Amino acid sequence: MLTLRLLIITLTLSGFSSAVLAVTAIDRLNEFNTQVNSLSAGFKQTLYDSDGEAVQQSSGKLLIQRPNRFRWDYSKPYPQLLLADGKRFWIYDSDLEQVTVKLISEVLGNAPSMLLNGKRVLDDDFIIKDLGKKDGMLWVELFPRKSESDFRLVRLAFKKQLQIMEFEDALGQLTRIQFDNLKTNITINPDQFVFHVPKGADVVGNTE
Repeated sequence: MLTLRLLIITLTLSGFSSAVLAVTAIDRLNEFNTQVNSLSAGFKQTLYDSDGEAVQQSSGKLLIQRPNRFRWDYSKPYPQLLLADGKRFWIYDSDLEQVTVKLISEVLGNAPSMLLNGKRVLDDDFIIKDLGKKDGMLWVELFPRKSESDFRLVRLAFKKQLQIMEFEDALGQLTRIQFDNLKTNITINPDQFVFHVPKGADVVGNTE
């Protein structure tokens, strides 16, 4: 489960212009990648097994300040905080009273969530395919160029803003994240990305 959430985090939305000419999914992707500096949203995350059966659901809220500052607050089915402060990545399980900390470079790499968290030249890391329109949304598919990636593909669905993010791992499991009440290029208090170790919590990793 931890690996799954790390993948999600390292994939992370923009206010998109209403163009007169037809807009493609790749246009939306490029706007998202280049124009978004910050965002807030609620999310619902569902994990499907290789047979397409939903096996796990979770939900919460997220904040992102590019580059490499994010806060995923899971509220259901149990509370968990995943936070990056620009240098370190923190995981806090309140039920276990345990904190895990690592350098961002050690855990995020080329995970799908880097599509949300950072700005990058996408063609350098992905083969991009426009899937056209389905269910009223524009879909784009990205295949990692590096064979050692922990995932085999990522799909993004857009309207004026990002609606859905999906990624499939090497075992055929699919994770879908649906966003709601998404706001982009907002002002976020920097304190939201500062982690303070709760009193009495066990810490695994180096906080220096």
